[in-house]
Amino acid sequence: MTSSKQRGGLWGWITSSSLVGQIVVGLIAGVVIAMVAPDFASTLSFLGDIFINALKAVAPVLVFVLVMAAIANHRQGAQSNMGRVLALYLVGTFSAAVVAVVASFLFPITIQLQPTAESINPPGNILEVLFTLIFNIVDNPVNALLNANYMGVLAWAIGLGIALRHAKDNTKQVIGDMSLAVSSLVQVVIRFAPLGIMGIVTGVVATTGFSVLWDYARLLGLLVGCMLTVALVLNPIIVWTQIRRNPYPLVWACLRESGVTAFFTRSSAANIPVNMALAKRLNVHEDIYSVAIPLGATINMAGAAVTITVLTLAAINTLGVQVDFGSAILLSVVASVAACGASGVAGGSLLLIPLAASLFGLPNDIAMQIVGVGFVIGVVQDSVETALNSSTDVLFTAAASIHQDNQQAAA
Repeated sequence: MTSSKQRGGLWGWITSSSLVGQIVVGLIAGVVIAMVAPDFASTLSFLGDIFINALKAVAPVLVFVLVMAAIANHRQGAQSNMGRVLALYLVGTFSAAVVAVVASFLFPITIQLQPTAESINPPGNILEVLFTLIFNIVDNPVNALLNANYMGVLAWAIGLGIALRHAKDNTKQVIGDMSLAVSSLVQVVIRFAPLGIMGIVTGVVATTGFSVLWDYARLLGLLVGCMLTVALVLNPIIVWTQIRRNPYPLVWACLRESGVTAFFTRSSAANIPVNMALAKRLNVHEDIYSVAIPLGATINMAGAAVTITVLTLAAINTLGVQVDFGSAILLSVVASVAACGASGVAGGSLLLIPLAASLFGLPNDIAMQIVGVGFVIGVVQDSVETALNSSTDVLFTAAASIHQDNQQAAA
C-alpha cells in the first residue's frame, strides 16, 4: 500500500511539477551520467533519439492542423478597428527577425551536431531559394506530410483553411477539435522532454566532451541578446513612431507588470488576464484591448521569430552553408510567418524551425537536432521569449490606443 502511494506521489510530481524544473533535472542528470559512466552514456542516448523522432512525427501534422484551424475558424469582422494594432504586431515580428539575422551575421554561432545520412543540398543564391520555395509549395499534400516538406504543408493548410471558412459551423467545430487534439498530443510529447534532454546531453557530452556546453551558452547568449535588443531598442522606436514622446516609461511598465509574470508562466495565453488588467490601468480603450490582447497572444511573436531565425542560422553556419544577405532576409519573412503560427505550448516555436530550415535544403534530421538543442537551452530561452512576446502585446496595444487619442485630440 505504501509503495503504491509512493508511486502515485512520483507520478503526481511528474505530471504536476514545473516542466522547467524537470528539464533542469534532466540536464544535470545527463551531464553527471556522461562524467561518471561514459560507456553507459552512449547507450542512454537512445532516449534523445526517441524524443527527436517523436518531434519529427508530430511537427508536420501540428503545422498543418493548427494553421488550417486558425484560418477556418477566423470570425468575420474580428479585426475591426484593429488595423493599426495588427500592423504593429506584424512589423514588430518581422523587425525582430531582421535583428536576429544581423546579429547572427555579426556573431556567427556554430554548435555540435551529429552526422546524418541525408544529403545536404544548399542553394547557391536567393533565386534558387525562391525556386525551391515554389516547388515545395506545389508539392502533393500527402507527400509533403510524409517527407516533412513544411512549405508544402503550410501552403495546403492555408488553402484549405481559406476554403473551409465558408463551411458549416459543425465542420469548423470538428476542425477546431482536431487542433486541440493535436496540441494535446504535442503536450504529451513535450512532457517527455526531460528524458529526451537527458539522453541528448548524455550522448553529446560523452561523444564531444564539455565543449558543447560552451556552445550552448554562446547560443543562449546570442538569443537573449537579440531579445533584449528588441525589447529595449527596437520596440521603443516602434512605439515612438505612434505616440511621439518618450516611450520608455510605457516600455518599462509593460516589462515590469507583464514581462515578469510571463517569464515565470511561460505562456502568452495564461498571461492574457494580466495584460488585460494592465491595459485597463493604462487607460487603453476596452474595445481595443479586449480584441488586441488575445490576438497578440496568437500572432505577435517577436521572440519566436528571433528563436527560429537564430537557431536556423546556427545550423547553417555549422554545416558550412553559404547564405547571402538577401536569402537571410527571406528567412526573416518565413520566420515571421512561422512565428505567427507558433503553438501555445511551451517550446512551440522550436517545432517550427524545420519550416525555416527547409528553405536552405537542411535535412529534417539536422533540423530536429536543432529543435533538441532548443529544448536544452529552453529553460531560459522560452521564458525570455514569452516575456518579450507577452509584454509586447500590451505595449503595442497601448501605443495604438494613445495614437488614436492623439488623433482625436488633434481633430
